[in-house]
Amino acid sequence: MNKKALAVIIYNIIIVLSVMYATQPLQPLLAKEFDISIVQSSLFTAIIMFWLAIAPIIYGYILGSVSSKKMLIVATVLLFFTNLALGFSNSFESFLLARCVEGLVVPAILTSSMTILANIDKKNIQFNMSIYVAATVFGGLIGRVMSGFIATEFGWRVVFFSLSFALLLSLFFIKNLTLNIEAKLTKATLNDVLSILEDKRFVLIYFTMFSVFFVFAGLLNLMPFRMKELFGDVSEATIGLLYLGYGSGVIVALLSRKIVKFFGSEIKGIFAGGVFYTIMTLFFVSDNLSVIFAMMFLVCIGMFTVHSIATGMANSMKESQKGLTSGMYLTFYYIGGAIGSVVPSMIYRSYGWTSVIAIFIILLVIVFSLLFLNRRVFI
Repeated sequence: MNKKALAVIIYNIIIVLSVMYATQPLQPLLAKEFDISIVQSSLFTAIIMFWLAIAPIIYGYILGSVSSKKMLIVATVLLFFTNLALGFSNSFESFLLARCVEGLVVPAILTSSMTILANIDKKNIQFNMSIYVAATVFGGLIGRVMSGFIATEFGWRVVFFSLSFALLLSLFFIKNLTLNIEAKLTKATLNDVLSILEDKRFVLIYFTMFSVFFVFAGLLNLMPFRMKELFGDVSEATIGLLYLGYGSGVIVALLSRKIVKFFGSEIKGIFAGGVFYTIMTLFFVSDNLSVIFAMMFLVCIGMFTVHSIATGMANSMKESQKGLTSGMYLTFYYIGGAIGSVVPSMIYRSYGWTSVIAIFIILLVIVFSLLFLNRRVFI
């Protein structure tokens, strides 16, 4: 195993995911800074999720095959400059434009990173993929927690300058790697997509993950505004600490096989995780800080149980089209996240927090009821 390459790629993934989610705890602060609404500030996260959903498809047609190392270097250089631009931004429009460019380059970095991890040690692909998932979760955790702390202590602009410095270090490490791996990007045809969607199992899995991530993105995106509503002068550092619960996803991702074994089948594991996730979401109606903090851990356990098992199912149900089925999974997943980052903000602004939670619960009950009623198609 090329341990040096593995360590460098993991470091880069962590920094990239930190970049992706760094704005989330800062949204109330940025809304005040740029004099914008909750919905507009939600776009800072939603725009990256939107591009994560569609960019891999676009890259498949534009690039075909390309050197993973070259793509990683070019995309990381662009990400370095866009983070500097974020730190210097003085308007909503310039900040959103920089985030839009980041949304285009983040999928390129993640695609090339996944390709490298799958090829540097072909005997341990499954282990490396588990490491990849754990690194993305850990990056999301670090990005949220550290951005809140840095913004409170040094100001929000320093968050993006420090991330640029971390990316500069990453570039130095990547350039010194010896890699000769091509990233073969999927070119999806309409017939291929329709043939997969004719399979009821895929429709159920994709709809489930669209809905689960819609709720999850909505919760995490609105949490800073909910905290400001409940506790007024709460600092960004305190808001960032709320996202510590996200770290439970690292453990769940690495234990997904044992979770499936415990419940007896993948679909039973998804259903159990989904029911737990739904119940924990209901508790977010509370206005008690301790309850909210505890629920963040528990709701993350439920969400990542569903996500980690469903990812494996999407990759294994159609052996001949693994690349396309997993790509479609990510498309539905991130479109759910992009819409979930914006639509709940509109509901929250107009009808309040209780209405948002009620809609989340209704959606989850519908989804997991459908999954339960159609469970036999997975046997």
